[in-house]
Amino acid sequence: MVDLQTQYQHIKADIDRGIQSVIDSASFIKGPAVASFQKNLEQYTGAKHVIPVGNGTDALQIALMALGLKQGDEVITPTFTFIATAEVVALLGLKPVVVDVDWDTMNLSIEAVRKAITPKTKAIVPVHLFGQCADMEALMAIAKEHNLYIVEDACQAIGSVYTFSDGTQKQAATMGDIGCTSFFPSKNLGCYGDGGAIFTNDDDLAAKMRAIANHGMVVRYYHDTVGVNSRLDSIQAAILDAKLPHLNSYIAARQAAAAYYDKAFANHPNILIPARNEHSTHVFHQYTLRLIDVDRDALRNALAEAEIPAMIYYPVPLHMQKAYQDERYKTGDFPVAERLAACVLSLPMHTELDEEQLAYITQHVLNALNTKH
Repeated sequence: MVDLQTQYQHIKADIDRGIQSVIDSASFIKGPAVASFQKNLEQYTGAKHVIPVGNGTDALQIALMALGLKQGDEVITPTFTFIATAEVVALLGLKPVVVDVDWDTMNLSIEAVRKAITPKTKAIVPVHLFGQCADMEALMAIAKEHNLYIVEDACQAIGSVYTFSDGTQKQAATMGDIGCTSFFPSKNLGCYGDGGAIFTNDDDLAAKMRAIANHGMVVRYYHDTVGVNSRLDSIQAAILDAKLPHLNSYIAARQAAAAYYDKAFANHPNILIPARNEHSTHVFHQYTLRLIDVDRDALRNALAEAEIPAMIYYPVPLHMQKAYQDERYKTGDFPVAERLAACVLSLPMHTELDEEQLAYITQHVLNALNTKH
């Protein structure tokens, strides 16, 4: 699904130099490499504050902790997403309120969000799924109307740009009160271990989140609030700092691969290619097809025989997960998410795909479909 080894070979000298500099300095925790990456990521995204943390899940948890929500407060999030989005809500004693998604973009349904708001609703966590921003202008209007926080889950969408109706453009993770991202190795900007970051333009929230991520501590050994231990280590920061200047070219490579897939599968009766939100660029963390009247397992098996990986993101919506079963929800309540879970299939998507590989993948998909799998 992702060729990190070839990507590394292209920037090996920069990566190796960055790692060696950390080893030479022995500043493994909160060293100069972390400060450098933080500054460069702030400059890239336009965010006033970037707080590097241990992973994307920590970023989401720390963000919600900083908002001062109380046990039982409701947080709206899509039911079609990776589990971490709701996991942190539940861990904090908050109440996940899941809603359906849009069939085309697979992001939060604005209508569903409106219907889910109650007097207990305190925050919305939109997920910029697969690399494309949710409809942030509409969500921000809803949040303003109801005095709600927005915490963007941009773990799959760093580098995606959203254009508002007045022409203003902002990066994913920089529009809401807080944004979160992951640097898991397979992400568009990935390290060689775990890593994540939090973004905000609010000075007070930034100070709170920095303290929370550092055991609730501002002055050493004086703990003003309950916190956690979550930090991006210096070696991972050095790797990310070496990769950040290439992020736009990585995005362009993914978009070119997506365009090849689009052309190959256009107008096929059994395939719906990824829809584009007219207000957002798509950075294609995943290239996800929707299959119509197709035996998905048979297609995956046929691809596997040709040594082509294909993944299902995600086979079970949150409301159907055993850990999140809730008397409020039952199968059938979120028809779009349930339909997507039954028909989505993601093809290989990374920076190193060449035309020969893309032709091989698309031809095998088309051949398998033509044999009526």
